[in-house]
Amino acid sequence: MQISSAESQIMEALWRGGPRTPDEIVAEVGPANGWARNTVRVLITRLLKKGAVCGGKTGDGRYLYRPLLERSAYVQAESQGLLDRLFEGKLAPLVAHFAEHRNLTPEDLEKLNALIAEIDNGRR
Repeated sequence: MQISSAESQIMEALWRGGPRTPDEIVAEVGPANGWARNTVRVLITRLLKKGAVCGGKTGDGRYLYRPLLERSAYVQAESQGLLDRLFEGKLAPLVAHFAEHRNLTPEDLEKLNALIAEIDNGRR
């Protein structure tokens, strides 16, 4: 399932806060992105058509949207897509790219070394 950058803003709001009314979604993502109410509603409609979210009335008559797509599944698909498109599906060139083009902090290096050690020990 392809989710645009703009649609991902709606998804992030739902993943952070759980089921939301349309007005709550507009209030959270609209101002930060300079989006009008109709823009947010169009994005919600697209996500409904894609099956990424669903909506329904509650017992008190409010209409709530909730995510059907789990954030972890979305992150996995996007990460794999990035690796496939830019690095032929290989992780080492991705890490090398960031190491060459970003200042890795000592904490970053410590975490990378710990991850490599875990992989070497067969724990991942």
